[in-house]
Amino acid sequence: MGNTMRIPLKTFTILIMTVLRLPAQTPRSGVVLVELFTSEGCSDCPPADQLLAQMTGKKTPDGELIIGISEHVTYWNHLGWKDPFSGDQFTERQSAFSNRFGLESVYTPQIVVNGREQFVGGNHTALAAAFKAEADKPQVNLSITSARPAGKDLTITWSAANLPPKTTLRLVAVLVDDTDSSAVLHGENSGKQLTHAFVARSVTPLGKLAATESTNTMQSATIPLPPSFLTDPDKPHHLILFAQQGTNGPIFGADAKPLKLQSEH
Repeated sequence: MGNTMRIPLKTFTILIMTVLRLPAQTPRSGVVLVELFTSEGCSDCPPADQLLAQMTGKKTPDGELIIGISEHVTYWNHLGWKDPFSGDQFTERQSAFSNRFGLESVYTPQIVVNGREQFVGGNHTALAAAFKAEADKPQVNLSITSARPAGKDLTITWSAANLPPKTTLRLVAVLVDDTDSSAVLHGENSGKQLTHAFVARSVTPLGKLAATESTNTMQSATIPLPPSFLTDPDKPHHLILFAQQGTNGPIFGADAKPLKLQSEH
């Protein structure tokens, strides 16, 4: 059972106003990956869902682009409402983080920043500190060059440079819905219309990340599209790639690209 903490909506408004305001100086380039572990069965999660939607695509005070992923876990599903966006792979990913951080149990809402810091989804002080800490971390130059759908698959090409020495990184592909909504009929959020942003529908490991000799040297892989992508091809989606040490270690770089599933005519 996940532990929860109630966070007033005002706290999230203050967070957006203070943490995400850009400084006057020229910002450095970089990316911060923010993973939110959440559930429609959790009454404390909607404000965290809203926070993720507000921060994704903006920049930290140090000028790093925020890429957000909403990962819906399954352990709330037996408490009155089965989250239609939940999946075992997201629960397993959160459990791996929990083991690494030495937590007694998993909980929602939980935010993990670049695989290095974790805290309750509404802890704006911890979020600001995490953004500050990530500003000085070395990053891989990871860039998605193309994402082409063909039938039930997606072929991805990318380049990678500035890999850390003596560190093996895994490349992971995540396919997300830009927006989702659900009319919750039972459980803690019964009677509410919930909205979500950047909802993960699949997580696919692509193997060891190798450096490319130049930005003109590309690597590629083909991954299956989630069934939900095929039933509604006009819905907006994104592909997110990130480079991670192990299955629950630090994240050294990420990139995101919008997807167009229908072929141009």
